[in-house]
Amino acid sequence: MMQEQDLFQQEKIELMPLAARMRPTNIDDFFGQQHIFAPDKPLYQALKQGRLHSMILWGPPGTGKTTLAKLLAQSANAHIEFLSAVLAGVKEVRMVVDKAKAYQAQGTPTILFVDEVHRFNKAQQDAFLPYVEDGTLTFIGATTENPSFALNNALLSRARVYVLNRLSAEQINTILQKALQDTVHGYGKENIKASNEFLSILANYANGDARNALNLLEVAVEFLKAQTDSKELNKAIANQILGEQIKHFDNKGEYFYDLISALHKSVRGSDPDAALYWFCRMIDGGCDPLYIARRVLRMASEDIGNADPRALTIALDAWETYERLGSPEGELAIAQAIIYMAVAAKSNAVYTAYGQATQAVKQNGNLEVPLHLRNAPTKLMKQLGYAKQYRYAHDEPDGYVPNEQYFPDELQGQTYYHPVPRGMEQQIKEKLAWLKALDKKQ
Repeated sequence: MMQEQDLFQQEKIELMPLAARMRPTNIDDFFGQQHIFAPDKPLYQALKQGRLHSMILWGPPGTGKTTLAKLLAQSANAHIEFLSAVLAGVKEVRMVVDKAKAYQAQGTPTILFVDEVHRFNKAQQDAFLPYVEDGTLTFIGATTENPSFALNNALLSRARVYVLNRLSAEQINTILQKALQDTVHGYGKENIKASNEFLSILANYANGDARNALNLLEVAVEFLKAQTDSKELNKAIANQILGEQIKHFDNKGEYFYDLISALHKSVRGSDPDAALYWFCRMIDGGCDPLYIARRVLRMASEDIGNADPRALTIALDAWETYERLGSPEGELAIAQAIIYMAVAAKSNAVYTAYGQATQAVKQNGNLEVPLHLRNAPTKLMKQLGYAKQYRYAHDEPDGYVPNEQYFPDELQGQTYYHPVPRGMEQQIKEKLAWLKALDKKQ
């Protein structure tokens, strides 16, 4: 009888996807995330001691968010309810609350695990918040998005945020090897081997996602069994199952903004090679080149400005060239513009001046335009002093009126624009110094 149960259990395991079979069932088998899961860290201690607290697990797919929730429920002898923020509404949340109250009456705590919690709207979050506060539920949310952008402050203040990192290729490689060697949950009994090259290809392709890596291994093993008599997974099989590589790219998520940030900062830091690399990463991942063209135009004003005014024209020309040529020919023009931006003289003087002037407007309200700067198209306006004593700069020596005031009276003497001693702004800086010298002569 016992043997039949064991066989049944083994058959049940074999029917499960490999990623599910290899999911850690105890704390010591959990892999990676040592920055939050080392023995001296609070999360590890909570799991070891079965101490529940509400938390948000923020990280890329396949890094262990669901596994951690299950391990915590196991260590605390807690009931766990799973909800998907995509499918569940307020009704489903209330049903979970009712179950939690029933378990609480029996002395069993309940964990509410919400996958993709960033998709929960405010009404859904508010529905379970009181029950998190009174201890009916322990809330664990899993998200691939920055929770500070997606969750309300009331919920954030009651849950500790743990950031999970993408696994390294070396860590993924180790997970794959473990799956090949495991005789209960993996392929250990089948004596399937894998070349180092095969493992390296899958580990790099998985992009830090352990679940994706194990799914790929499972496909590769099935392919091996169906196509050959060999017991070794090699580079040829990896290429067969992967085909044309599709890089990890999300044009709405935080990872997308990390890439554009890296591109922008590489340009600002005058590194054309790194800037070109990040541009190619985004293009390879499927980003709309016109989005990048718009950002390059912004770089021309924000980070180069008047140090090299040609940058703005080059960025516009690249944009127009792409619109005329399309992909892939037009992408070269954007690459050319990015390299130009990276090597151009840098100045954020215009960007800074614009910000300061904007702040001055907000702080000072609608200050009156000085009378001498006002237009005077009618006789009455002239009688009221409009345009009186205004001096036409083109009629003055050097085309400049020394000490003329163009600010509102309350802001006389303000300076927002400070050209840097680089590129064309060096000449602008010298010009402004010369004009100030003329003011002092009067």
